[in-house]
Amino acid sequence: MNTRNIYIGLIILAVFSSCKKWLDVQPEDRFTGEQIFKTKDGFATAINGVYLDMATDKLYGANLNGTILEAFAQRYNLDNPSADFYSYSNYDYQNANVKATLDQIWTGMYVDITNVNKFIEHLDADKGVVLSSSEDSLFKGEALGLRAFMHLDLLRMYGPMYSSADSTKPAIPYSAIAGTSYGPILPANQVMEKILSDLHSAESLLAKDPIRNGIQNGLDISYLNNRNQRMNYFAVKGLQARALLYRGNKAAAFLAAKTVIDHTSLFPWIQSTAVLSESRNPNRIFSSELIFSLFSPGLYDVQKNYFSSDVKDQTILAPSTDALNDVFQGDENDYRYNPNWKIAPTGKSYKTFYKYADIEDKSAPSRFLVPLLRLSEVYYIAAESAPDNARAFSYLNTVRNNRGLLDVPQTASFSDELQKEYTKEF
Repeated sequence: MNTRNIYIGLIILAVFSSCKKWLDVQPEDRFTGEQIFKTKDGFATAINGVYLDMATDKLYGANLNGTILEAFAQRYNLDNPSADFYSYSNYDYQNANVKATLDQIWTGMYVDITNVNKFIEHLDADKGVVLSSSEDSLFKGEALGLRAFMHLDLLRMYGPMYSSADSTKPAIPYSAIAGTSYGPILPANQVMEKILSDLHSAESLLAKDPIRNGIQNGLDISYLNNRNQRMNYFAVKGLQARALLYRGNKAAAFLAAKTVIDHTSLFPWIQSTAVLSESRNPNRIFSSELIFSLFSPGLYDVQKNYFSSDVKDQTILAPSTDALNDVFQGDENDYRYNPNWKIAPTGKSYKTFYKYADIEDKSAPSRFLVPLLRLSEVYYIAAESAPDNARAFSYLNTVRNNRGLLDVPQTASFSDELQKEYTKEF
């Protein structure tokens, strides 16, 4: 199983390595007031603020979800020099807009990491004063998981491609203290050690996460609700699998992924009827399968501004018809295809993206959710890191069967088939 994990894979370190001003990140004022950490609700508000900021357009609400990274990855038809995202698809890192956006991503991530560190600092200082030991463990486990999550994405975007040769090259700072100085830019292998250390600690702290007993809703305390919208125990295990596979430790990645797979019933596969038969409120994000997600109130503005058939041709983000057919191989049975890509009754002659189009039921739990870790990715990781061919194809075909597709035979090229599945799914 020698294919690579293709979740982000954007390597642009050289653009930033000399920009020291980007290491001087100030925490946001709303998280620095000492009074916020005097009550349990204050701690909840502080960590919720990090989640909400991660979900804004500058980070996972748009730039890191469907727009900038996908333009870099050549997913859209941006051949026209007048297209708004043309400079991104052509890697014009000297372009003012490209520079500003990448600055915004880098700074935004480190601001949120700083706020996580401030949060952890207060947890440690106030231990046993404001929170019970179980609440303290839950909060700190989430915070360490978030810190690892953001550093891993920063490493994959701004560091060198991780390999035995490149892992010793300078990558990014790893910020683990509350302050505005991050110390030296570390080599990738040291960054990875710190990511895995944070995840190991988070796993221990979240050992009693209510999600492990299938409890996700209906609890009295708000931060215990909807655990698959937070950095929960299984999100940590899935993130371990992602990080370990990226590092090349397939044996350990498989074991981490298997922990999640053994609890698939907590993140049940979406039923085809919820996607295909529910015309008024289709569940196009497969919300039951989300292991970790963010709540993004601006999600439909992003849909309207970049993907809607009403957007002018030079602004819209849409693939060519040939490219879309190539990804889905023209298979109409795949319910990642037609529900998410449609020709509008009026407007464009080509298919546009509907995944985040609004639904009629404004109270639906899936509304405004941005997926950050899905059950399907964990199965792909297990497939890629499985110790034998039979299990590799079994995990791969499990996802396919839950997307309306038939098995691929074991005589097929596994790496090719896995690459196709990653592309369809993400």
